Amino acid sequence: MSNLFSNDIKILSIKDIKELTNISHKSITKAIASGQLKSKKKSGKYQILYEDYLVWKQNNFPLEDIIDVKIENKKRDILINEIDIKDDFFTNEKKHRSFTFIDVFAGAGGISLGLSMAGGKGICGLEIMPEACETYKYNFNHPILNEDITQKKSKEKLYQKVKEYFNTNDIKGKVDVISGGFPCQGFSMAGNRVVDDERNSLYKELKEIVETLKPKFILMENVPGLRTMLNGKVEEKILQDFEEIGYKIQVKILNSADYGVPQIRKRVIFIGNRIDKTNYHPKPIYQSHEYKTVYDAIADLQDKDKEFCENHIFTKHKPEMIERLRAIEPGKSLYKNFSDAWKKIEWNRPSCTIKENHGGVNVHPEQGRVITPREMARLQSFPDNFKFKGSKKWQLVQLGNAVPPLMAKAIGLAISKSLQ
Repeated sequence: MSNLFSNDIKILSIKDIKELTNISHKSITKAIASGQLKSKKKSGKYQILYEDYLVWKQNNFPLEDIIDVKIENKKRDILINEIDIKDDFFTNEKKHRSFTFIDVFAGAGGISLGLSMAGGKGICGLEIMPEACETYKYNFNHPILNEDITQKKSKEKLYQKVKEYFNTNDIKGKVDVISGGFPCQGFSMAGNRVVDDERNSLYKELKEIVETLKPKFILMENVPGLRTMLNGKVEEKILQDFEEIGYKIQVKILNSADYGVPQIRKRVIFIGNRIDKTNYHPKPIYQSHEYKTVYDAIADLQDKDKEFCENHIFTKHKPEMIERLRAIEPGKSLYKNFSDAWKKIEWNRPSCTIKENHGGVNVHPEQGRVITPREMARLQSFPDNFKFKGSKKWQLVQLGNAVPPLMAKAIGLAISKSLQ
């Protein structure tokens, strides 16, 4: 443990707190940066009074709650039903597994593409970013609404599209699947109760659409950190809220590399239904020693110019920056304080998680440059004929936010088997 002041008040380092709580170094530094955990800096290192640590721990990260969250997550994981989708994954036969879907918070269409590959028929997408809507419109035959989900008129337009679809196709019934990856910054605590921030009510908007259209299944995607947000109470609230409107949900963290994506990208996947079917998550198709690598995905592009395929747009670096990028060790970042940006990917393994990072995307294994949008798309498992619209900046944003289509395909196949 750290040294003491002369008055015997303990001084803790970040390392000390990490050992005491089992909380990550990154989470502790975020707490310091946000002002939740009081500290002062001496000789370049943070020092935290023990009494300030106790206040922070009590208000934000009670150790017993952290342990309880892990236990509750494990209990829920025991209830997960997995299903083998390997045979269907590698066949193009779709007739026997057709289902309809709506994609809310659709982005460029990663989930939509995956569900389509699994045999799904898109009814409509909904997305607020204009550039992502242009991409979606170009690549899919069904419509996309460039609308704000918080507006009543936007939801009314969506409902009208659903009505038109079923009238046009002479189909009686309901939507099979509604998917959506909602932002979750709008959650906070009031006493021991999770509340929704009215300034960011996107979660409630998705729930309203589900309650109105009553799809057979719902599919929701988010970052793994959601499972421990507010000591696990956010996940608990989501499960309770959807159960109130008739949906029983199972939750599991999936790794995209398990489904042929050349990238380690973990996402928490909620699958639920209101028709008393079993909620299946897809079993992994690949074991870790079989994972697709960066070399498998983009090696053939390194000597190709931008005319070779769509979105293969190079960033113009200054000569000194090119040398700095070449000098980065594989798996390391150019900047010590930005481990997720300017990180050099390695040829012989899947890429680290792809993020947009305001232009500071992953660094090519050899060429002293950041990867192009097309290389990024391949690491996300988008095919080369899937074209991204907008400037390079907005292409990177779309790609960084996307769900890998091959993982979405696997999820779609699992839901299809439930529907069958």
